[in-house]
Amino acid sequence: QVQLVQSGGGLVQPGGSLKLSCAASGFTLDYYSIGWFRQVPGKGREGVLCVSASDGSTYYADSVKGRFTTSRDNAKRTVYLQMNSLKPEDTAVYYCAADLAVVTSVQAMCSTRYEYDYWGQGTQVTVSS
Repeated sequence: QVQLVQSGGGLVQPGGSLKLSCAASGFTLDYYSIGWFRQVPGKGREGVLCVSASDGSTYYADSVKGRFTTSRDNAKRTVYLQMNSLKPEDTAVYYCAADLAVVTSVQAMCSTRYEYDYWGQGTQVTVSS
């Protein structure tokens, strides 16, 4: 079955760190550009970090700049979202997404209008003391 499977969410204290995983099943991620999004109940989905597979250019939402990074392990078919210095306002359901199309604007990839080929099922991140 072709899908993205997410893991790694949970409860963390403010200032802590968490690493989310997004594993591809049924395909390889080598040429896929990746988007990380989050959504709070009652609010729209927000693109927080997007990276182009073609040149590695990365877009960060201002809210996560300097705190969130992404990496990938193509051998494991997995991409990661490393979240540091977490704040209560980072609490959300986090989603990964993958797209094979040639990316002309990495910022546009983080728009909610951008259409991705695959989406993960989402994982809850709660930042609270």
